[in-house]
Amino acid sequence: MPPKRSDLEWVADLRQATELLEPLRMRILGLAQQPISATELGRRLGLPRQRVNYHVRELSRSGLLKRAGRHRKRNMFEQRYVASAKSYLLSPGLLAQVGPNWREISDTESAAYLMALAAQLQVDVADAMRAALATGQKLATLSVKSQFRFENPEQHARFDRELKTAVMTVIARWTSPDRRSAAAPGPGRPYRLVLGCYPYAVETAAGSRDEQT
Repeated sequence: MPPKRSDLEWVADLRQATELLEPLRMRILGLAQQPISATELGRRLGLPRQRVNYHVRELSRSGLLKRAGRHRKRNMFEQRYVASAKSYLLSPGLLAQVGPNWREISDTESAAYLMALAAQLQVDVADAMRAALATGQKLATLSVKSQFRFENPEQHARFDRELKTAVMTVIARWTSPDRRSAAAPGPGRPYRLVLGCYPYAVETAAGSRDEQT
């Protein structure tokens, strides 16, 4: 039976990140979404089995490929492998001191500030996800996604004001104080809300994943 795979794997290890960014190994992981052998990979890639087998071994050592049973071919058995996840996400923490930091960006309405907040969100959720898995608990999150249009700047400005007011009203109504004092946190588990709104380029090609909601 193939090993259990995650929908998304958070990559915070530099060695794994290096493996992912190597073009041939990235292609191998893409082809290994179903169990596959080095011989089959070589055939699909048009490369010698020996060359592919080297990269397969390295991906296996780093944990990005998992053993997925053996396949009999004539009088031999070939080891099959499967990618450890359906998709991967590189941690902004890999950039260490030069990574994004929203606290260092003064313009809170800039695209740079929003991108830095998004990076913080990724790190926070990944840390919470690992902690939840370690204790066998389910991580409670909230996601809201929507597409819409503004016809003029005035409409955009009114939307901003009303959305901020609505969000702050709900927070004030339903949550406990974040802190009791400068030195003591409030009761309960802390949550962080990041809300972003940004223009995007609509994909017009067939197979676009954008959906109107």
